[in-house]
Amino acid sequence: MLLISAIDDNGSLKRAAEVIGMSQPRATKALQEAEELMSKKLFHRTNRGLLPTAAGECVIRNAKTMLAQLDKMEQELNGMSAGSWSRLRIGTIMGAVPFVTEIIQRHLQRFPQTSIEILEDTSAELLRQLDRGLLDLVIGRSSVSATPQLYNVTAFHDELLTVVANPAHPLVGRKRVQLEDLADSRWIVYTSATPMRISLEQEYRHAGLAFPPTLLETRSALTTMALIQGNPNTVALLSSDVAAFFVNFGMACTLPMHLRSKSDPYEVITRRSHDLPEHATRFIAELVAGTVPPRTPAPAKPAKLPSE
Repeated sequence: MLLISAIDDNGSLKRAAEVIGMSQPRATKALQEAEELMSKKLFHRTNRGLLPTAAGECVIRNAKTMLAQLDKMEQELNGMSAGSWSRLRIGTIMGAVPFVTEIIQRHLQRFPQTSIEILEDTSAELLRQLDRGLLDLVIGRSSVSATPQLYNVTAFHDELLTVVANPAHPLVGRKRVQLEDLADSRWIVYTSATPMRISLEQEYRHAGLAFPPTLLETRSALTTMALIQGNPNTVALLSSDVAAFFVNFGMACTLPMHLRSKSDPYEVITRRSHDLPEHATRFIAELVAGTVPPRTPAPAKPAKLPSE
């Protein structure tokens, strides 16, 4: 399992052997034994390294799940000897970060012996990590999955969308802004096929406008703000919770735009095939009970730079 997982991570038998402290001849023999045991070819040998077959993908997924469960078991056993220690692994999409971190702070006040790992990414990638047993729960959207029946899903928080801009953007201060007014602006957008990106594309279709071909694409809120700070003619579509966070610190301003598209609510997603540990169940209860109305940020004045 360790070897197969390492091959997937490194794409090379030689590098995988080095990572797990195995000689290359032993690794070659071990892989051959694994393929004989499965009666399936697990990897294609190419000039770019080892690429998994369909059977290999299945074995990799299950190997990583089992290794993650073993690691979790070891940590829980160590936690027992340390007292009431527990570990919670949470995946969240960018828009939910402000809300989720607020609930995490409340949870840590009640259970200070909890260690929490937070992974921010797209719903699709987070669900892949959940499938592999690397996360206990995901805050995202199950609609991006081809197999939503594999999950327990609870919708718990509506998302509003807000357009933000550099505080020096020429349209800041306008009473009303239309999409066509942003023809000379550069959009910072989430990667393609994500719900937020789809919402923006729908706005352009409703307005009868062509979607801009020159974009800045990122999954990171921090990168979005860095790009906005670096160019006064940039704009971005963010969840209202994330937008409020940056506006309150003077890093961006909202543009008064009416958006027709409605996002699906955030969901807390877990695997149906696995029992949740008690501390994860407690956190989910707090998450659902802690739902608050989404915040709509007000326009903020440009922040002064230290040199000013």
